[in-house]
Amino acid sequence: MDGGIFMADTLAERFDRLKPHITVYGPEDDLPRPAILLFHGCGGLRPHIHLYAETAVKSGLRAFVIDSLKPRGMGRTAAVSLVCTGMVLQGYERSGDVLASLWGISHRPDVLSDQIILAGWSHGGWSIMDLMTQPLTRAGEARLKDPDAALMTRIKGLFLVYPYINFPARSLTKPWIHKPPTTVVLAINDHLTPYKSARTTFARLSADGLSLHSLSLKASHAFDEETFSKGGPMAYDAEAVQASHDALTGLLAYLF
Repeated sequence: MDGGIFMADTLAERFDRLKPHITVYGPEDDLPRPAILLFHGCGGLRPHIHLYAETAVKSGLRAFVIDSLKPRGMGRTAAVSLVCTGMVLQGYERSGDVLASLWGISHRPDVLSDQIILAGWSHGGWSIMDLMTQPLTRAGEARLKDPDAALMTRIKGLFLVYPYINFPARSLTKPWIHKPPTTVVLAINDHLTPYKSARTTFARLSADGLSLHSLSLKASHAFDEETFSKGGPMAYDAEAVQASHDALTGLLAYLF
């Protein structure tokens, strides 16, 4: 480990690190089903991510909540101090977690390997978006020794909630090489990713061939975290939460 960031390892090695810290939700059967992989924001796992997983299960999916911080020995305090400030584990570096999770979970016999949704909140959305910009044809991309572009064909769609799209996010300037159907939930009062900038970025991606559904909510960044009270830059908003969950249910109904 290097400053909280894994040095380049293989897909299998990365997944082995993550696997003990993945929470699994879904029907108690062995039937192969579509799956959704959920990636938290910079501060680590919070209760609202698990609620989205439960929403996906109601649509018949298996859900996998991936913790990127515990495998790196990082708790909440370290995450806020180091990850949320951009000092360690930027989106490009964490994109290897996304690809390795896709690799490992798609090998499960109870998952349909070509029916997988990637979902990300804030930093998790940044990581997923950075992955979309990479050819994945040479060692070292996504901080992996053996990135595999063929894995990207297993992605059925993306669900992004207030994704971080500010410096140094690659999607600000780079096109997406991989373009799964995408639903993005944007917060108009987002203080980390200016709404206008996010709209401009997704308009460019859409013009470049991305199948996009965009939902704009009059809410703040992290509007689904109940610990944030009104009056600060981030505030819980129950109506926005319901709209976001409805957007996820709508995407799943559209895709499956």
